[in-house]
Amino acid sequence: MILEMKVPSPGESITEVEIATWLVEDGDYVEKDQAIAEVDSDKATLELPAEASGIITLKAEEGDAVEVGAVVCDIDTSAAKPEGGEAKAETKTEAPKAEAPKAAAKETKTYATGSASPAAKKILAEKGIEASSVSGTGKAGRVTKDDAVKAVPSMGTPSGGNRGTSRSKMSMLRRKVAERLVEVKNTTAMLTTFNEVDMSPIFALRSQYKEEFKSKHGVGLGFMSFFTLAVVRALEMYPAVNSMMDGKEMLSYDFCDISIAVSGPKGLMVPVIRNAENLSFRGVESEVKRLALRARDGQITVDEMTGGTFTITNGGVFGSMLSTPIINPPQSGILGMHNIVERPVAINGEVVIRPIMYVALSYDHRIIDGKESVGFLVAVKEALENPEELLMNNDVKKALEL
Repeated sequence: MILEMKVPSPGESITEVEIATWLVEDGDYVEKDQAIAEVDSDKATLELPAEASGIITLKAEEGDAVEVGAVVCDIDTSAAKPEGGEAKAETKTEAPKAEAPKAAAKETKTYATGSASPAAKKILAEKGIEASSVSGTGKAGRVTKDDAVKAVPSMGTPSGGNRGTSRSKMSMLRRKVAERLVEVKNTTAMLTTFNEVDMSPIFALRSQYKEEFKSKHGVGLGFMSFFTLAVVRALEMYPAVNSMMDGKEMLSYDFCDISIAVSGPKGLMVPVIRNAENLSFRGVESEVKRLALRARDGQITVDEMTGGTFTITNGGVFGSMLSTPIINPPQSGILGMHNIVERPVAINGEVVIRPIMYVALSYDHRIIDGKESVGFLVAVKEALENPEELLMNNDVKKALEL
């Protein structure tokens, strides 16, 4: 029996996918539920499992865009499993054809090289170029003055180094990300405000409790939990930042679904921490770790990347000092974290060295005013610089569940 495998719908509003990689070859024997392909949608890369056991016949090539519901392969379920594991179906081989007699080599005329006109010799000598290294265009291969001039490297002129190029097709996910970023720049009134955060209090807390925290909960006490909970607090203080445009209306949320931008093997992915307002430090760190591993392993689903109300992105892990992050549509705000650098700062009239991080908030000025955006970022700064009081209710052990 021949089973036609069709592309399943990876999510609402997705009408086509792209065959990113076939994990099997035409004629292989596959087991039911075995991953046979990776397919790209405009939101994620998903694995396509075999619906039955049998010998597979591929109906699409890598890089092909296929509609949801289209047949991408056949599986012959009546075929017996070959001994010794996977095997290819028998293929007909043709007897090798007798080689056609080689055409007689065309007679080529070799011209002498190395001889140059006096003018050419002078130019080449001044620049330290051997005449034998220059192809002459003159009679009998003679190097002319024009040949010598063209052979002399000048500023901006290629001088024999590697100048190769390559071309590769962008994945559907990468193309969709590009389209969304351009759309945001063209359709929103995006503005960015900046501030700086003294990370000393968080450094002190992590230094004191990180080993105990990891020993008890199995996850590290990183910066992301502090930033996520600081953002949740600020969103509750400034609900306009937790809103988005919906036609002529402003849609506001009474929950905080925080999107976390992570770099995956297929490009930028933004999984969502649901109801972050209900999570503790342990809850945030566990969820960040789970989502990051799923993104890294290509297991993230469309549902896990849909529906965030605000985004946090951390360019600091790549060494970025400062940036203007682009809003993740249809959201209205995104917080950019950056690297932490020891900088001289004035405190109580004295210059001291502190670990400083620059933070950036990009926002849609159509629905978020300057007062709200600045107030939001100041609230994030305040919580990060005084986490014991504002994020832990003056009870560090209870907040960290130690």
